[in-house]
Amino acid sequence: MQKRKLGNSRLEVSAVGLGCMGMSVNYGPPPDRQEMIALIRAAVDRGVTFFDTAEIYGPFTNEELVGEGLAPFRDQVVIATKFGFDIDLETRQRGGLNSRPEHIRQAVEASLRRLRTEAIDLLYQHRVDPNVPIEDVAGTVKDLIAEGKVRYFGLSEAGAQTIRRAHAVHPVAAVQNEYSLWARDSEAEVLPTCEELGIGFVPWSPLGQGFLTGKVDAVMTFHTSDVRSWFPRFTPDARKANQPIVDLLHDIAGRKKATLAQIALAWLLAQKPWIVPIPGTRKLHRLDENLGAAAIELTSDDLFEIDAAISKIKVQGARGTGRERYG
Repeated sequence: MQKRKLGNSRLEVSAVGLGCMGMSVNYGPPPDRQEMIALIRAAVDRGVTFFDTAEIYGPFTNEELVGEGLAPFRDQVVIATKFGFDIDLETRQRGGLNSRPEHIRQAVEASLRRLRTEAIDLLYQHRVDPNVPIEDVAGTVKDLIAEGKVRYFGLSEAGAQTIRRAHAVHPVAAVQNEYSLWARDSEAEVLPTCEELGIGFVPWSPLGQGFLTGKVDAVMTFHTSDVRSWFPRFTPDARKANQPIVDLLHDIAGRKKATLAQIALAWLLAQKPWIVPIPGTRKLHRLDENLGAAAIELTSDDLFEIDAAISKIKVQGARGTGRERYG
């Protein structure tokens, strides 16, 4: 597996990481825990060194899963997790945003226990809290880094000005925003800001929550515990309207003797050398498929063709993040 550095930081990771959220929540009933531990360890065997989780995934259960799965390989991998929400410890129900300094410290202590580690490699603010100055957030993480409990600081779903303000207090190693062939708003301001400041970029949902794999059509139904059952971009009408994106990927994939997912990921990898996508999966053969994207080379002509075609397609349906980016 190829390696990449996240911006100017010393944080080097596999060119394709593994998003672990879906192993516990959001895409239907969770699969068998031991099978997911085996999948995480299979990823390590295949050279994956970058694993993404968050306290809110479950809540808590995904961090526990990742912590157990990676315990035998802790010194070989980079674990990223996130804070930023109130969570009722008894009911495990998610509340509102909370990035107050004292809450960040509490969240980090709990994440360290669940992840079975002495330090979190990459700690993201999960969503920008408009009630807490980003300078206070960055300052708190800076202190945690000085204390050896965190190694690198990241932001998720943050806008360009927020990134700049945070970076002025402590270097931001990575920004994690949704980015894919059907979610390209980060290209306007966030990606240029990351390039200017030397910040890595980690696209979440790089396969469009499965839509860009070509396995989701207009007649598919989703379990009520699957977030796509209520995401605007996954209504039957939106899926039908967005089918031209899949058709484009199908054409490119046929010529490259690759899958649609591999072309979607290869396109992201071709954008910048400091971009590291984190596709998620619950299946070993999909893991192998996703990792194969790192070996696919898209020529400048390929990229031009994709961009020209995508520019003519108006994506239907709002992004399903549940939160708009702040500044």
